[in-house]
Amino acid sequence: MSSHATGTRVQRMPRAQRRAQLLGAALTVFVSKGYHAAAMEDIADEAGVSKPVLYQHFPGKLDLYLALLDDQCDHLESLVLEALNSSDDHEERVYATVRAYFDFVADEGGAFRLIYESDLTNEPQVRHRIDALEAQLGEAMTQRITEDTPLPKELAEMLGLAMSGAAQVMARTWLAHGAHFTKDVAAQAAGHLAWRGLGSFPVNRMGTTDDPGTAAVGSE
Repeated sequence: MSSHATGTRVQRMPRAQRRAQLLGAALTVFVSKGYHAAAMEDIADEAGVSKPVLYQHFPGKLDLYLALLDDQCDHLESLVLEALNSSDDHEERVYATVRAYFDFVADEGGAFRLIYESDLTNEPQVRHRIDALEAQLGEAMTQRITEDTPLPKELAEMLGLAMSGAAQVMARTWLAHGAHFTKDVAAQAAGHLAWRGLGSFPVNRMGTTDDPGTAAVGSE
C-alpha cells in the first residue's frame, strides 16, 4: 500500500526542505530504474507524498530529472573547482582534482550515473547540460594548466579536457572493478598517472615562457 494512502496526512515542510526531499527520492528511483522505467508515482511513493504534492514542485518527470541533474552537475563542478584551488602547488592540485572525481563517483547515492551513465543523453536539454559541465570543467583545468606551464592555449585546452575525461573514467573503472582497493589507494594511483603526464611539461615560473624543451617539472 502506498505510504500516502487515503486517511493519512503528508507532513508539511518548508518548500526548500520538501524540494530537497523530493530530489533525494528522485535520485534513488532514477538511479535504480533509469529515467524511462521510472514513474512519477514511484518517486512520490519513495518520498512518502501524494502525486499532487510532487507535481506542485515539478510539473513533469523531465522537469524533475533536469532539476536533479542540475544539482549534481553543480555539485561535481564545485568539488573540482575546490580541488583546483586547494593548493598553490601544481602537483598537489593534480592529485586533488583526480581525487574529486573519485569522491563524486563513490557517493553512495550513485548520482554520477545521471551524468555519465544516463539513459536520457539523447534528450537535447540533458545533452546540453552535460556538455556544458564538461566544457566548464575542461575550461577550469585549461586555465590552471595555462597558468602553470608555458604551453600554448590550444594544447592546454586539449589537455584540460583529456584530464577531465580520464579522471572520471578512472574513477568509474575503480568503482566497477576495483573492489580490492580502497578509494584512497585508487585515487592516489590515478593521481600519480595523471601527474606523470602533466608533470612532464615544464613549469611556468613567475610568468616566464620557458622553451618546452627545457627541464621538466619535478626534475630538480
